[in-house]
Amino acid sequence: MSFLTILPLAVVMVAGPQILSAIFLATSREWRRNSALFVVGAGLSISTVIALAYFLGIGSRRAGGGSNELLSTVVLVLIVAAMLSTFLGREDSEPPKWMGKLERATPRFSFRLGFLLLGVFPTDIITSVAVGAHLASNDLPLVDAAPFVGLTLSLLALPSLAVFLLGDRAETVLPRIRDWMNDNSWVVNEVVLAFFLVLTVT
Repeated sequence: MSFLTILPLAVVMVAGPQILSAIFLATSREWRRNSALFVVGAGLSISTVIALAYFLGIGSRRAGGGSNELLSTVVLVLIVAAMLSTFLGREDSEPPKWMGKLERATPRFSFRLGFLLLGVFPTDIITSVAVGAHLASNDLPLVDAAPFVGLTLSLLALPSLAVFLLGDRAETVLPRIRDWMNDNSWVVNEVVLAFFLVLTVT
């Protein structure tokens, strides 16, 4: 898989609550440990889903074309339904309650959050399964998923890297980005879903 192929997939993986959580953790009290364990949890979760899809042969030649078409149709219906639900509820949209805990997050909580967000969030599950299915259907080794996993984790680590490299300037900019994403969470969600919709139909 080329860089131009995995970049949009990695962006889909982190856009939304994932990168927002990374920003919150980068401005938390124990930001180094929290951010590191968040990324570790995410890496473990992503790798597990990809491996399961790969070894179960989801989307492989053995599965047959009919099941692949059915899967694509189901994915499209779910994405459109999610976009409609997000748009209709835009005025009442609020950040999840667990986000209020991020500024006081513990390393253990950060690890669990990374694992669950990147392994349970619908668009992330679909994307990780698509990567594993692509490798299985083309008889490629599982290790070929490493660039995708690495790029996704690098994007998640950007907020903490910004704090490490820029210091006080990052601590001023990141809260502004965090607040904007909080106030416009429905816009972020719609962009992510629309992006994934394009990837699915092309």
